[in-house]
Amino acid sequence: MPQGFEQITSYEERFGNIAIAKGFITPEDLLNALRIQVQEETEKKKHSLIGQILLEQGVISGEQIQQVLNELFSKEGR
Repeated sequence: MPQGFEQITSYEERFGNIAIAKGFITPEDLLNALRIQVQEETEKKKHSLIGQILLEQGVISGEQIQQVLNELFSKEGR
């Protein structure tokens, strides 16, 4: 596994949990985004972030992504 991959995956898991808790996405939205992410990784060797996939799907806005990231990184500093 590439160096730093675990940290990216950890951020994405928490990104999804925070977005669900805030009511921005549903668990089904997250599962769909994860399916897309895995498919892209296996077929195209491309790693897209969960937030980017959700944005492209029209499920979450850029402002909502920023709110989730702000909360995610404020928890990191604790």
